[in-house]
Amino acid sequence: MECVQTLSRLNRTYPGKAETGTFILDFFNDPDEILEAFQPYYQTAELDDVSDPDLIFDLFDKLRAAGIFQWQEVEQFCEAFLQKSKSNAAIANICKPAVERWQKRYKLAVDAYKQAKDMFDRTKKTADAVLIANAENGFKECKQEKDALEIFKKDLGTFVRFYEFMSQIVDYDNKDLEKLSLYARNLRPMLREALLDEEDDIDLNSVVLSHYRLSKIRQQDIQLKEDTGKYLIPGNELGTAKPKDKKEEFLSQIISRLNELFITDHLTDKDLLNYAYTIRDKISENELVMSQIANNSPEQALLGDFPKAIDDAVMDSNEAHQNQMMQLLSDPAKAANFSRIVFDMLKNI
Repeated sequence: MECVQTLSRLNRTYPGKAETGTFILDFFNDPDEILEAFQPYYQTAELDDVSDPDLIFDLFDKLRAAGIFQWQEVEQFCEAFLQKSKSNAAIANICKPAVERWQKRYKLAVDAYKQAKDMFDRTKKTADAVLIANAENGFKECKQEKDALEIFKKDLGTFVRFYEFMSQIVDYDNKDLEKLSLYARNLRPMLREALLDEEDDIDLNSVVLSHYRLSKIRQQDIQLKEDTGKYLIPGNELGTAKPKDKKEEFLSQIISRLNELFITDHLTDKDLLNYAYTIRDKISENELVMSQIANNSPEQALLGDFPKAIDDAVMDSNEAHQNQMMQLLSDPAKAANFSRIVFDMLKNI
């Protein structure tokens, strides 16, 4: 994976004083994006309203009501965490019952969601209004259960961040809030949806970090502007997260990758997406390639018949896609990146 590393310095000069600044090590964002993120806090950082400190109690009750963890487990975890004799593994084991409850419920919810969706899709073909309505209601209920478990994971992180921030301003004097904050901070990273979709976990016990290297790719000074600071919005919507549509999120990522790949002066997002769909659909007709994708890792499948299938599909595309076709055929590196985009789309059909 290629990382772009930028070392930026945010400068502010005081009359008659030496220049001071904040250094930012960034592996992803452009300098303009860094400047935009820091500018609101440069001169003033005022809230346009007061954050409600009592919101933490509502989220506290919501997390406990989910039934993922028991309070005695929180107490046990905090007691073990403060003991120097306890190993990290022993402390993490205390979270396992909650992890297993969440994973079991999430797996059941995902299975029920898939079955309900399949039932709903099949009943729509019957044109029976009653059957369709019942199937749709069942589908919505299954989706709500799956979404609730995903939001529970998000709420753990929200609870930790809000409590750590507000406790610097408000004296809660509440040991239960402190305990749940400590427990939630450790529980959240252990809740992994992706592992539930894999048949075999990847064993990394034999992987050892032998060495690493740090390289400064670029350094740039960023001048903050003397401008009136804007009011910041306080955090008053704890525990109100809504689930993201996985398909919409994936589609947004594909469009972003296509925009980075092609010169888009005369191409709309639909042009880009339709061309990728054309190539994807063409390759999906190739049974050998689809079999290789289904039965091999991405790295192995990309070394099979997939590259040739991409070339054939590009050559067979119609004149409406000449713009993108010429870019691909004239630039091997661009063609390789496009191939990986189409491959990822095929994996998510």
